[in-house]
Amino acid sequence: MHHVLKIVIDTNVLVAALRSRAGWSFELLTQLDQGRYQPVVTVPLVMEYEDVLLRPGMVPVAPAAVTDILDYLCAMAVRQTVHFLWRPRLADVKDDMVLEAAVNGQCQCIVTWNLRDFAAASSLGIKVMTPQTFLNLNDLNQPERKQP
Repeated sequence: MHHVLKIVIDTNVLVAALRSRAGWSFELLTQLDQGRYQPVVTVPLVMEYEDVLLRPGMVPVAPAAVTDILDYLCAMAVRQTVHFLWRPRLADVKDDMVLEAAVNGQCQCIVTWNLRDFAAASSLGIKVMTPQTFLNLNDLNQPERKQP
């Protein structure tokens, strides 16, 4: 039986994905529908995604397209209720929201470009990886596609 990894995607990965189609972040999003990993979201986390991605000049994507992308992400994700608050654990309260989603959703991994910000996650049994590391370790990348 195929085990689907549950992950939380940090906001910076979504920003990077919407800024460039050439990188690992975009590749992670293109593989959402393959069923090899399951993103987990909470209401506060989705609100954070929306707040950041809809800031003027943050991403070169029309607001309507950002909304469509977030709707698709939410449709593919496990929508997790937060039963226990784990705050404050990290220096940034917004990072605590990501960690909370991962803990409550029983995720194996947080995918982020800011590894140091999530150092405390390991004490809760959650791995923290960049999109590149996550895709490579889980053999999700497509070998014929060259990445930066």
